[in-house]
Amino acid sequence: MSDKVEGYVKKETMLLIAAAALIAGFLAGVVFSAMQSSPGGPPAPTASQQQPAPSQGMGLSPEQANKILALQQEVSTNPDNAGAWAQLGHIWFDTSQFEKAIHAYNKSLAIRPNDPNVLTDLGVMFRRSGQPVKAVESFDKAMGIDPKHEIARFNKGIVLYNDLNQQAQAIQVWEEMARMNPLAKAPDGRLLTEFLKDVKERQK
Repeated sequence: MSDKVEGYVKKETMLLIAAAALIAGFLAGVVFSAMQSSPGGPPAPTASQQQPAPSQGMGLSPEQANKILALQQEVSTNPDNAGAWAQLGHIWFDTSQFEKAIHAYNKSLAIRPNDPNVLTDLGVMFRRSGQPVKAVESFDKAMGIDPKHEIARFNKGIVLYNDLNQQAQAIQVWEEMARMNPLAKAPDGRLLTEFLKDVKERQK
């Protein structure tokens, strides 16, 4: 996947350890993030602005609190700034503020609906907030825009396997991913084909 999507530069890829295991005693269920950040985002507020930072009780670092304040100021002034809404969503993502992240990502997507990375991160937040069906819908939308979006495709399999008890469908999703890219890898670094072999063996 390209590091640049619709003007965004790849920020980081995270592994979020899920509560349920993908296969008991084998591999913890994980979901990938496709977080993006705008290279020209709004600056952090200065002390002279005399505005309180968001509550530190949310588990925010001072840097995150200041960035949230700057982004909130930006979207208040420029509510059609899809990149600022997405960045705000990323901070809420990082601090496990699921509903706030979902709100910010939806704001971004209302302006720029065809961003597969934001759709993928929205899906992760839906999954972590206990809404697996909506998570799959978001991953499907991302894949509809970019059929080669491996993060969305792998995540869809994770949610189908762990949360919706649709193991056969999950395997089909990963098999399709392996056909599209024989060199695709699972979270533990193995080729996806090897990962699939183990999944199938443990289902026997």
